[in-house]
Formats: sequence, structure tokens, C-alpha cells
Amino acid sequence: MNAGIMMAAILIPIFCGALIPVLPFKERRSMTIYVEAVTLLASVLVWTILFGQPEGSCVLFRFTGNLSISFRLDGLGTVFAGIVSVLWPLATLYAFEYMKHEGHEKYFFMFYVIAYGVTLGIALAEDILTMYFFYEMLTLVTLPLIMHTLTREAILASRTYLYYSLGGAAFAFIGMIFILTYGTTAVFTPGGVIDLARLGNKRDFLLVIYLICFCGFSVKAAMFPFSAWLPKAGVAPTPVTALLHAVAVVKAGVFAVMRVTYYSFGTELLRGTWAQTVLLLLTIFTIVYGCSRALKETHLKRRLAWSTVSNLSYILFGVALMTPLGFIGAVSHMIFHAVMKICSFFCAGAVIYKSGRNYIHELRGFGRKMPKVFVCFTVSGLALMGVPGLCGFISKWNLAKAAVESENPLAYVGIAALLVSAILTALYMLTISVRAFFPGKDFDYSTIADVEDPNWMMILPLVLFVIAMFVFGLHSEPIMAALESVAAAL
Repeated sequence: MNAGIMMAAILIPIFCGALIPVLPFKERRSMTIYVEAVTLLASVLVWTILFGQPEGSCVLFRFTGNLSISFRLDGLGTVFAGIVSVLWPLATLYAFEYMKHEGHEKYFFMFYVIAYGVTLGIALAEDILTMYFFYEMLTLVTLPLIMHTLTREAILASRTYLYYSLGGAAFAFIGMIFILTYGTTAVFTPGGVIDLARLGNKRDFLLVIYLICFCGFSVKAAMFPFSAWLPKAGVAPTPVTALLHAVAVVKAGVFAVMRVTYYSFGTELLRGTWAQTVLLLLTIFTIVYGCSRALKETHLKRRLAWSTVSNLSYILFGVALMTPLGFIGAVSHMIFHAVMKICSFFCAGAVIYKSGRNYIHELRGFGRKMPKVFVCFTVSGLALMGVPGLCGFISKWNLAKAAVESENPLAYVGIAALLVSAILTALYMLTISVRAFFPGKDFDYSTIADVEDPNWMMILPLVLFVIAMFVFGLHSEPIMAALESVAAAL
């Protein structure tokens, strides 16, 4: 029974989403009810299996031998599926208002809903082949969302996204082949599946393959030098960019990296090697590089995009520590960053939707005209900084603690990078809020007389995200206990 529910949770959004362009909706309201109903149904099914915690796997299609498309729920999959199933319905509600004037809504929501099912396929994948299959599908179904407006800038951005994604997938494919060759099974197993006895003198060669695989999957996680596509993708409608940055694409990247590190190659093979050193250097550099680019950027959504580049490498840094504590820090930041970043992007989208302004210097005085939006934006900025009492502090503390206890000299450099990043985050986030709430005595509010907060469909998700940031920041014990139980198996 639970296996059937798991399958339904993935396939219902895919098939029901594909029907949207051909269904004879008499009015827009009918379409929005259908889309939200499908999304909520999938989320209910996901939470049914999350609470039921079914054992065993569910095979959709078997190729030959141990190669199949199959699904299974484990600890890490529970976390990712939980994030996706909570945030997607709220993002869909927000999209109903935002997309009113964007055009081609049926095709937009078709790919939007299909992408939900595909992302769940990644979260619930039992083995490396299944995850790779849905990982590739995610590229294909999000590409039309990025190019939705069909402007020259959108087409160029989608082309860049496709080139990067295909290149990363090719690298990841190489890693998958070697996992299938040297692994005892294709199934994700805590501690890894590589048969060390079979390696012989090929250990360094397999480390090269792991590094290639890590970099391949980290293309979607925007690790340097593969980060250029993410800010360019900001030309997509805000409901898309919010999901790209907070839920679907980039989180699929860090999730895949966690899978191949802790569940395929295994840290016993990797810890203390030159490959770990290379990855620590790359992630530490990206943390500071992303923040520096964000501080320099004047376009609102692109500034938030560079912030995402930095924060994703917080997660990758935790993964590269290759310890249970590093895993806990990485997964906790994956959860909390999803909430913080989707809130900040939705605030930016509300500004663009209600005013048409895209640049930070145009936001003077907006705090008085859009108080709900900018209060939520300020809270998300404080959380991203790591202010105590908000969720960002918890995950950053976990990462710093993991770095200290790893006793790796490079990890201490990582702690310094986290501190530098916190300072730069304060500068690039709070300067927006200060400009909005304190425009100066000479500011003429008549120049923004038409600006106001959006309706409840945009405000409700923002308020819920702000509440979540405080709840996770002040009462994180249940989540930390759950993550510790997942990490204990590693």
C-alpha cells in the first residue's frame, strides 16, 4: 500500500501536469483550482509516506540485472521530500497571482507541476540510476520555465543553463558508471557501496572519478567555477527563480552530492585524501566569492542569486568535511536556507510585480509603501546573516562546530570564510532594507504613489516563512534530533 502511495506521489504531478494544456478549463479560476489540488494531493501523499516510513522499495521499471527505476524512503530522502512537499504548494499559490499578466499560463503551470513530480523522484530515488534519470528530467522540465518570457535575455539564459547542466550531467554520468562498476550495489547505502578490496592500486584513479562526479552534480549547486548560469536564470518569472534557488534545481544538486559522497563512494575512501582537500578549497572559495559578487551586484534578483551561490557552498563545505557532524550541518542548512531564500525571492518578486522596479537603487522609500513585504525581507536577511533566534544561526553554528571537530586545518579556514560571509551578507542584505525604510528627508513619496503590498496570495507564504524562521531558530531540537539519527547510520 505504502509503495503504491510513493509511486502515486511522483507520477500524479507528472501526468496531471501534462494534461493542463489540453483540459478545457472554462475560466482561469478552474485551472488554478486544478493546479493547486494536484499539488496539494501530491504533498498529502508524500506526508502520508513520511509519517508511515514504509520499508522496502517500489520498482517502476526494471532494465536488466540490478539496473532499475525504483524508489525507497530513507532518512535523507525524508528530509528532501519534506522540504519540497511543504514549499511547493505555497510557491504555487504565490504563482497564481504573479503569473496573471505573464501570459502562456497553461504551459507555465504544466511544467511547474511536472517539475514537482520530477523533484520528488530525485528525493525518493532508491539508487544512483534512478536519481540520475530524474536529475536529467529536471533539466528538461525547468528549461522551458527559464525561457518562459521568450525574450532574448531569457533565451540566452536558458541556453547557458542547458550547456552547464548537460556538461555537469556528463561528468556525473562518469561517476555513476564507476559506482556501478566498483560498487557492491547500485542502491544508496549509508557508508558507501564501493568494494575497497577490488580497488587494488586504482584508489587515486577512483578519487579522480569522485572529484569529477562531485563537480558534475555541483553544477546545479552553482559551485565555482560552474556558478555563472544561476544569476542569469534570474530572468525567469519569480516563482521559477524562487524554486530554482530554494527548492528544486540547486537543492537537487546538493542532495545528489550528499548521496554520492555518503551513500555511494563513502567517506572511508575519501576522508583525508587530496580529493577532499581540493573540494574544501573550492567550497571555501565559493563561499566568499558568491558573497563578494552579491555585494557588487545592483540588480535585486541577481544579488539574491549570488547570495545563493555562497550559501549553497555552505552546504557543500559541510559535505566536504566528510564527518557525521558535517553531514548534520549540511542538511540543516539545506532545510533552513530553503525557507530563508524562498522568502527573500518572493519579496523581490512582489516588488517587481507591484512596481516593475528591478534595481536596488530604485527601492528608496518602499518600506513605507510595502511594509509587509519589506519586514519579511528584512527578517530573511537577518536569518541569512546568522542572527541568533533565527534558523540561519542554527545551521551556521552546526557547520562551524563540525569544522572545529573535524580537526582538518582547512576546516579552520572554512570557519573564517563563514565569518567573512556573515559580514558581507549583512552588507548586501541590510543595505536594501535601510534604503527601503530610510530613504532620507528629501525623498519624494509621490514618485512611488502607486506602490503597495500585494494581495493575500503573495503575503500568506511570506508570513508563513517568517514564522518558520523563528520557530526553527528558537525550537530546532526536534529537527536536530532527527538529523542526528540519520547521521548515526553513516
